[in-house]
Amino acid sequence: MPFAFSLQRKTNLLLGLFVGCLITANLIGLKIASFYLFEASVGILVFPILFLITDIIEEVHGQEKAKEFVYIGLAVLVVVLFVTAIAVLLPAAERSFVSGEEYGKIFGTTLRIFVASIIGFFFSQMHDVWAFNFWKRFTKGKFLWLRNNASTLVSQFLDTTIFMFIAFYAMTPKFTVEYVFALIIPYWLIKVLFALCDTPFCYLGVKWLRGK
Repeated sequence: MPFAFSLQRKTNLLLGLFVGCLITANLIGLKIASFYLFEASVGILVFPILFLITDIIEEVHGQEKAKEFVYIGLAVLVVVLFVTAIAVLLPAAERSFVSGEEYGKIFGTTLRIFVASIIGFFFSQMHDVWAFNFWKRFTKGKFLWLRNNASTLVSQFLDTTIFMFIAFYAMTPKFTVEYVFALIIPYWLIKVLFALCDTPFCYLGVKWLRGK
């Protein structure tokens, strides 16, 4: 069967999904939406998938393959940031659908947030890969649910803290250390909830990738 999903093709599919979700989270993340019980960036809809994918990859392929996903994601984000910055700086032509000012409002204001997201992504994902491997060795390969959640919960806190401080600290006098932490805690707790809910998907993803 020429289009059968081999291990390599499944891995490539997860890599494409990983990169796609990473770019999507950064491009749509500027909007704060109401989820009725709480308010958060719409990027939260796809960002937990990133940690889920690296956990699945590390469980099946090992630590080095998971790091490879992180490095590829980092390279893609840097390219997107570079191209976005150029696009904002270029003057708009008369026949442009949007003016340079309108375009700058959408993409220009996200550059600092994009940088914050890149740095937060890299350090949190590298911690997630390390922590998952630590718990896997500690439990001798048992209790996938434990290493999936233990690694993700701390990594999500790192990601949220790094992102919030780089993106918003001292943006205005309002954004003091205390105020930024007041934003971090509830936002992290929301991510914790999402992380706990993805545990069954981690088991399903590992089973699907292994083909058993």
